[in-house]
Amino acid sequence: MKFRRSERLIDMTSYLLDHPRQLVPLTFFAERYSSAKSSISEDLAIVKETLEERGIGTLQTVPGAAGGVKFFVKVSKREAEPFINELCQLIGSPDRLLPGGYLYLTDILGSPQVVQKAGRIIASAYADAKIDVVMTIATKGIPLAYAVASQLNVPVVIVRRDSKVTEGPTVSINYVSGSAKRIQTMVLSKRSMKEGANVLIVDDFMKAGGTVLGMVSMLEEFNGHVAGIAVLVEAEETEDRLVDDYLSLVKLSDVDVKEKSINVEVGNFFDR
Repeated sequence: MKFRRSERLIDMTSYLLDHPRQLVPLTFFAERYSSAKSSISEDLAIVKETLEERGIGTLQTVPGAAGGVKFFVKVSKREAEPFINELCQLIGSPDRLLPGGYLYLTDILGSPQVVQKAGRIIASAYADAKIDVVMTIATKGIPLAYAVASQLNVPVVIVRRDSKVTEGPTVSINYVSGSAKRIQTMVLSKRSMKEGANVLIVDDFMKAGGTVLGMVSMLEEFNGHVAGIAVLVEAEETEDRLVDDYLSLVKLSDVDVKEKSINVEVGNFFDR
């Protein structure tokens, strides 16, 4: 079946967006559309230009007989700014205050639109890094981790508070909670991650960073490497911050329970 160029462009773009960071040979598209490689190359040039102009991503061409093309998500700081500012306003609503100074974020992390946009921005920051796995802990940050992983085309590994029989043999470590200073436990299945994996740690909220540091310690048990740390919201700077190198989209600078006020700023995404 012969495809018209318009049909090829639509189907080609859809396929590349669904397979980020995966090398797709030109012969695959040539056979898929019964077209010459020269025509496919021209189509890819159009797709690349459009993706970059729309701030969706970019295409990387790999030359040679075994080469092809890869799609990488790319979100510029100019394009990310409106969303992050909107997120700051959303999180800064006094209605989110809960007893004890906690914030209600479940609706935000349950919104596919918000999570997907946040996931694209975080993934964009690590699009060129070598990442094999996205790791998170079994909390509200799981949807965000999957959103990031889908853009990087890697699996998600979930660290849990306790072991489950369906996980098989597990590795268990103790860590100190950064804010509460309590000894806690986290568990990870031995089958969930290969030795020496490059891991991007993703979490929804970070205060002192004890949980994140616990995941870093867990990686050491698998001889893994920290490719990056990213959080949706970071709390105000504390003297006992346990993690230094990380990316955040939103910064919670001050919470006044008595006055019912929340001061929210953009995170360090724009500083990187």
